Amino acid sequence: MDPLFSSDVIGKLREAVEKAGYTVDGVNAALGPQAAAALGRGDLLPARRATSGGSPLETLINLFVCGGVLSTPAVQAAIEPLRVDQALSVGLLEPARGGLRAAIDLRPYGDDDGDWWVVSDLGTDVRPGPLAADHVLGIGGAALTLASATVRQEVGSALDIGIGCGIQALHLARHSRKITGTDINPRALAMAATTAALNGLHWELLEGDLAEPVTGRRFDLVVSNPPFVIGTGEATHVYRDSGRSADGVVAEMLGAATGLLTDGGWLQLLGNWLHVAGQEWTERVGGWLPERCDAWVVQREVLDPAEYVAMWLRDAGEDATRADRWLDWFAEHDVEGVGFGLVTVRASNVDSPSQVLEDLRQQTDHPLGIQVREFFGRLSAVRGGLLDLHLVADPSVRLTQEAVRGADGWEVEEQLLTGGGLRAAHAVDPLVVALVGGCDGTLSLRDQLTMLAQAHDTDPATLHAAAELVVGPLVRHGLLRPL
Repeated sequence: MDPLFSSDVIGKLREAVEKAGYTVDGVNAALGPQAAAALGRGDLLPARRATSGGSPLETLINLFVCGGVLSTPAVQAAIEPLRVDQALSVGLLEPARGGLRAAIDLRPYGDDDGDWWVVSDLGTDVRPGPLAADHVLGIGGAALTLASATVRQEVGSALDIGIGCGIQALHLARHSRKITGTDINPRALAMAATTAALNGLHWELLEGDLAEPVTGRRFDLVVSNPPFVIGTGEATHVYRDSGRSADGVVAEMLGAATGLLTDGGWLQLLGNWLHVAGQEWTERVGGWLPERCDAWVVQREVLDPAEYVAMWLRDAGEDATRADRWLDWFAEHDVEGVGFGLVTVRASNVDSPSQVLEDLRQQTDHPLGIQVREFFGRLSAVRGGLLDLHLVADPSVRLTQEAVRGADGWEVEEQLLTGGGLRAAHAVDPLVVALVGGCDGTLSLRDQLTMLAQAHDTDPATLHAAAELVVGPLVRHGLLRPL
């Protein structure tokens, strides 16, 4: 797939943004903390006021980030050596009453290791009105969530299913020898090719639905922020609608995992799933998980149907005419809520894989990918036999006690929680508190439980049998760590 612009235009555009200092740090410095914070909330006015000085950097911010209309001389000074007539002819800019405005979104994006530029379509914050059917999303919350959650390790081959404008592929380029991206939207592939070229990168870009273009191929790492929005199967916007009814797109992608991954390979995707009356969400999603693969499904939030429909109509700049039909569909299918979260699968190639599905809505340490990798490491350690492990309590573990007035007087509730990592909290009883207090790595868990059973006049077999249910979550969440 070819980029939107010729190599000559891309080279001149890169020279212009580099010369102006149009980077994440440059933009934040030009805006100042208050305007930058307002911009993060979607309030463009402070940013527009902060970038009225006319410098090339201020002009680029006003033009591409704030959706401003600027004079031709000001724009020309900002995009040198690219000419305004070239920018108009290739669709980077367009005429507007009073001057010129951006026709696409071009903004800096980066992390602690460097800066990139990302090309996408303009959002409803700067261009009100319904989005086009082939709209290509830019930098958004879901993309950032997946980028933070991705396991970062050196791999030979990486696949981005539904590459969009190329945000995930930019990160993958840091630790993958070859990157392949698929998308059903030709405009998205052209945007991704432009993003790659603007950053001096090259990716294999293939047109097609989800993983269909790479049938028969395997990858060390697969990431996807797919069109996971749940509904009737009607596809009005390709960035959000898969054409599958209900939550079928997530089920389909998980079903394809085994055929996509090399031994030890990773699949990570974001998704929505239904909460249906009479069925646990863990039972629904758990039925999609592939065999012989370890898996961790983390539910981060649940919205009721009305909230969900309103959010996605607002996201696409649509009016409420579709709301009743959408909500009627939810009611007909006994939908009580819609879950959102991260699914990570690893092709561990074992007969009895560890598959954990849980609610984790608390704040966690970032990047989450570090926590994901450590979580799967602990799954592997436990698979060898939990009772034979020598465990130590994480140094950040804290015990909290809260007295609650009950029918029989004061009742003390105890929780163990970590000060870092997943920041998980677990309600515990005095026996578990004593166990964790004694976890210094000296004894195996089996021996510890045997000693506790003797001290509390309890059958050791009972404690051994309960170890997976009680101690297993403490190990998986990092409160207890195997030596």
